[in-house]
Amino acid sequence: MSSDFTTDQAARESSGAHPYGRYLEEFEVGDVYKHWPAKTVTESDDHLFCLITMNHHPLHINDVYAGKSQQGRNVVVGPLVYSLALGMSVSDVSGKAIANLATEELSHPAPVFHGDTLFVESEVLEKRESRSKQDRGTVKVHTRVYNQDGLLVAEFKRLVLVPRKQPGEPASGEGNVE
Repeated sequence: MSSDFTTDQAARESSGAHPYGRYLEEFEVGDVYKHWPAKTVTESDDHLFCLITMNHHPLHINDVYAGKSQQGRNVVVGPLVYSLALGMSVSDVSGKAIANLATEELSHPAPVFHGDTLFVESEVLEKRESRSKQDRGTVKVHTRVYNQDGLLVAEFKRLVLVPRKQPGEPASGEGNVE
């Protein structure tokens, strides 16, 4: 492999590539990131995800069964909706993450159907500097998923451990973490 190739984010970004993720100092409580691009969920996306994850519930993979359900058609499996939203948020939220620490309050208030387009945004709820390790801190975000009609179809909160750009300097956070 040539020495011109690197997986180091800082080196890649110094070449002019867009930033991927954020350092702790770059998060501000109250900011809302509108993730790009949106994603249209296809029948094949849903079926493949169901088959890979061994979820063979007929509501997701059987048109005849789903047609007789209360929704009247196939419903996209919830973990796919969550996975897409999480993935869509990576370049804005966790692209520099050391670890994803927790996901909580996951809900699906409305169904997603084949052909729906998902739009995702994340709001920064809190950021905290670590008290024990000056090179990191945590960020908590609330991610919301909307369909093409603006209907909320999923939401969750997650806690991400991210590095600091300038370890040791105050990051104007909302508090400290052990």
